[in-house]
Amino acid sequence: MKKVFILTLLIITLLVGCKKGNEKTIVVGASSTPHAVILEYVKPKLKELGYDLKIKVYDDYILPNKALSEGSLDANYFQHRPYLNSYNKQNKTNLVSLGLIHYEPFGIYGKGITSLDDLSQGAKIIIPADDSNETRALLLLVQEGLITLNPNKTVETGITTLDILDNRGYEVVAVQADTVTSQLNNSNDGTIAVVNGNYAIQAGLSVSNSLALEDATGDAAQTYANIIAIRSGEENSEKLLALLSVLQTEDVKNFINQEFGGAVKPIF
Repeated sequence: MKKVFILTLLIITLLVGCKKGNEKTIVVGASSTPHAVILEYVKPKLKELGYDLKIKVYDDYILPNKALSEGSLDANYFQHRPYLNSYNKQNKTNLVSLGLIHYEPFGIYGKGITSLDDLSQGAKIIIPADDSNETRALLLLVQEGLITLNPNKTVETGITTLDILDNRGYEVVAVQADTVTSQLNNSNDGTIAVVNGNYAIQAGLSVSNSLALEDATGDAAQTYANIIAIRSGEENSEKLLALLSVLQTEDVKNFINQEFGGAVKPIF
């Protein structure tokens, strides 16, 4: 009986110790760039607060939310709210945003053209055709006065080329997102394209050479900002609030601006 009591006590001690250890460990799933890079930067800051940050890098957009909802992650950092809302609806999960961190601005890039003022009548405008990318691209064209859209359409409902009321004489062509830069390269001079921030980085495009960028105060940037996602009900978790607090600092803002040269912009 005494041995059983000692064994039980040992198990309880181990479980309590494990629980306490988990309370000081923050496991976050993230895309490799820029998300994991930013998280690596704040690791020492969290260490100073007594937390051990573990970063698990994912190459897809399904597993991070699955792992979070099942409990193997404390948070994830790779997505925007419309994507999260769509995932929740499709998978009957209840994941929420803890806070906004950054956005990757869509930019307009040109071939043989250095200013939108030089855009010719009938010029071709290439945009990505999939889901939120098409919405963001069209809103950027509106921002620059190149088209007008149906006023009843919003980022929440989604916007497509069918919602263009006035194309101002331009030819707006929607293509698969990962082919936008190659199609721009193979187009005639005078063509412009709206490029997703990730694909711009991959194609070696510099925001300093863009003809226009999404405004941080615009609907698109605010809506499609990348978030820290957590399970609903854990909004007041001390360790998750610690994570958010070290991310939303002037120091991190400066790091993002310097590290990514404008291809990633803080939005807090």
